[in-house]
Amino acid sequence: MPRRPSTPVQTWTDPRHQLGFDGEQAAIGYLNAAGYVVLAHRFRVGRNDLDLVIRRGALVAFVEVKTRTGAGYGPGREAIGWRKRQALGRVAEVWRLRYGAPGDTYRFDVVEVVPTRGGGSRVNHIEDAWRLER
Repeated sequence: MPRRPSTPVQTWTDPRHQLGFDGEQAAIGYLNAAGYVVLAHRFRVGRNDLDLVIRRGALVAFVEVKTRTGAGYGPGREAIGWRKRQALGRVAEVWRLRYGAPGDTYRFDVVEVVPTRGGGSRVNHIEDAWRLER
């Protein structure tokens, strides 16, 4: 299946897409400062993707980044329902089968990002945010 060419971020016209991308960049900066290495950004399988795959030692976390401009829609973690978790689990399994290493441990994290005045962001990293039911 041919890969669809990516559109440069600078040409995006939907402000929600730009907000999400900016939130992912803030999350990457925060996670790098916390000692994590980003292994993948927007790892895609079919119609679903993992925002980030990060590593620190033998720990690999699959990270969903939720960026909110305010509290009007509630915290970002509440937007990740059962169906979304299942989809993320399927993509994470593909990543694990392709790139995982013996001895790695895995978890699902959420990073909530709220832009602040002056161009900064408030970041909340929720480790081990959920577990898949088997």
